[in-house]
Amino acid sequence: MDPELEPVALTPQKQDNAWKHCEIYKYGDRLQMRCIYCKKMFKGGGITRVKEHLAGKKGQGTICDQVPEDVRLFLQQCIDGTVRRQRKRQKSSSEPLSVGALPPIEGEMLLLPSDVNDDFKSPGSSDVVVQTESVMSGRTKQRTYRSKKNVFENGSGSNNIDLIGRDMDNLIPVAISSEKNIVHPSFREKENAVHMEIGRFLFGIGADFDAANSVNFQPMIDAIASGGFGVSAPTHDDLRGWILKDCVEEMTKEVDECKAMWKRAGCSLLVEELNSDKGVKVLNFLVYCPEKVVFLKSVEASEIVSSSDKLFELLRELVEEIGSTNVVQVITKCEDHYIDAGTKLMDVYPSLYWAPCAAHCIDQMLEEFGKLGWISETIEQARVITRFIYNRSGVLNLLWKFTSGNDILQPASSTSATNFATLNRIAELKSNLQAMVTSAEWNECSYSEEPSGLVMNTITDEAFWKAVELVNHLTGPLLRALRIVSSEKRPATGYVYAAMYRAKDAIKTHLVNRENYMVYWKIIDRWWEQQQHTPLVAAGFFLNPKFFYNASAEMRSEISLSVLDCFEKLVPDDKIQDKILKELSFYKFGNGVFGRNLAIRARDTMLPAEWWSTYGESCLNLSRFAVRVLSQTCSSSVSSSRRNQIPVEQIYQSTNSIEQKRLSDLVFVQYNMRLRQLGHVSGDETLDPLSHNRMDVLKDWVCRDQACVEGNGSADWKLLESIHRNQVVPIMDDTEDLGPGFDDAEIFKGGKEESDEVYYTNTSEKVFT
Repeated sequence: MDPELEPVALTPQKQDNAWKHCEIYKYGDRLQMRCIYCKKMFKGGGITRVKEHLAGKKGQGTICDQVPEDVRLFLQQCIDGTVRRQRKRQKSSSEPLSVGALPPIEGEMLLLPSDVNDDFKSPGSSDVVVQTESVMSGRTKQRTYRSKKNVFENGSGSNNIDLIGRDMDNLIPVAISSEKNIVHPSFREKENAVHMEIGRFLFGIGADFDAANSVNFQPMIDAIASGGFGVSAPTHDDLRGWILKDCVEEMTKEVDECKAMWKRAGCSLLVEELNSDKGVKVLNFLVYCPEKVVFLKSVEASEIVSSSDKLFELLRELVEEIGSTNVVQVITKCEDHYIDAGTKLMDVYPSLYWAPCAAHCIDQMLEEFGKLGWISETIEQARVITRFIYNRSGVLNLLWKFTSGNDILQPASSTSATNFATLNRIAELKSNLQAMVTSAEWNECSYSEEPSGLVMNTITDEAFWKAVELVNHLTGPLLRALRIVSSEKRPATGYVYAAMYRAKDAIKTHLVNRENYMVYWKIIDRWWEQQQHTPLVAAGFFLNPKFFYNASAEMRSEISLSVLDCFEKLVPDDKIQDKILKELSFYKFGNGVFGRNLAIRARDTMLPAEWWSTYGESCLNLSRFAVRVLSQTCSSSVSSSRRNQIPVEQIYQSTNSIEQKRLSDLVFVQYNMRLRQLGHVSGDETLDPLSHNRMDVLKDWVCRDQACVEGNGSADWKLLESIHRNQVVPIMDDTEDLGPGFDDAEIFKGGKEESDEVYYTNTSEKVFT
């Protein structure tokens, strides 16, 4: 290298993609650049010549033969994009750019073409403000640009030298960073700068941190990057206008495409009730089929829900919109007005069922379990521990150290489910917690000697852990059932009956004594009875080969009437009903294709509807019926634990009919985008229990205590160590261990003749002695 060449720092203002692939040197009063791959020196021509050298543009200087292929292709795309933009600008304006002819403007700054040449300009070049105007799709956009100044500082920082390239990719925004110049910034440094700008934008608009989890986030960034420099942001009117309109059309098309699915395998109309803080009741209407869940619309129902007649008319309208022959069931909350409206609906449409939300029923079971004296006491003991840990940065850092970054909180779909999911999580990390409170780090911690730190002694109390273990035995199977009925991945109708059987069986097996387990069975039965009035649940169990061939003859006969009821209701044609009954014997006795080894092995590995589609062609009528039943869900809120509430009540706060319709369309787009995202949620989605989005279910576990309020410095989030959070949304198949063996006749009929009073006399006593 020439000893007279002096390296020059690359400023943040140099935004052309080619800058990071060359080195810059000062030679007297001029600047020179050198390719970092082949070491060729460029004594003039600007960054454009270097870019052409790297991109391999023949006939425009030498070509680098050592540049990586991905870099070459990327820079070729950058050059091609620049040429297209220049041609578009030339085509849109037949007159040369004139400063005097332009009106006052605001926005970005652009370098005048007259200021661009192949030589490096001297210090003191002036800024020139110009306006460009382009018309795209009938929308006028104005931008303000400024000449680019690339400032290089010598050792004393006194001399500035301007460097200007020839192409439009060299133009930079007017905002000039005051950050320290960095020589050869890495990709990570540039990425961090982008992330900072994104953070500033999201923080500035009050966006939720979960915005980063959107499946649309990275595609948006990719689209901006592919557009290159000069892509403008959409305006307020663009978002409210053509962009929203196009998104509505896109979502409407997706919903219309689902209608073929609804006709083929049937669908479930889901009714979701929301109550705002201002007393507004809103009903959301969704349609479920195995391929996709879609949102149809929302209705302000503050006056409707109090009248079963009005509610019936509303449900009837939705059924007609979907197609009465396509709807297998309508699922709502189990309240009197919904029951009355559902009964009327079944009278008008004999070929569909009304059903209560299974997730709501199971959640009510868990809520009643949590009210039992000893269980409530155990939950509160655990909450005292988590409140202490999650309000003190130092203690939380210590927890993460001993749990390898895992949290002991587990948010779920409701408060009750969260209580028991968190107890289960705490039990899983029992050894880690005990290692923490017996470690030297804890003993040296100031909190270990203070009265507030005494709550951690519970972690070494075996009586506490014994209670936690029993709670998990009693509620774990119910949590599994809740996950099954709320799943958007697997239709639940074929599994919920078996899941509830296993829940009661687990309680009986663990407690043994009838007097003990009937306390909990009675709670389950009171809410499960609502589901037993829905023949679809029993028919789903009967038609699921995974369970049917493992059930006792007595249990099969117990649910056979429900299956016949489904035949008559869902298949109105008498002739087809007769054919189904004839074909049913092949399935019951495992004859024909059903007895082949392939079909037998597939009972445990294939989804039940898929199994019928594969092996049921010889019994075509029964197969179609089975697929229709087994393709349904059991809950009105699918995966509500991972879906943020859409503020649909904002629609009805507008007093303008046009704006109200616009907001209604916006919610239509938002809700369906969230539902679309559910299909892309992966098992590595991290759960941050301190996120305010989780506070509705975790507030009792993390709300601050008085001792923490008094110690201000203990809750400084900036003291938290950066960790790789290992706790993720688990990908599990909750249906794996639901079989075999369904032969306990007592489980779904054993306590019906008994008086409830007998089993509720000692509910506050612990039964794990």
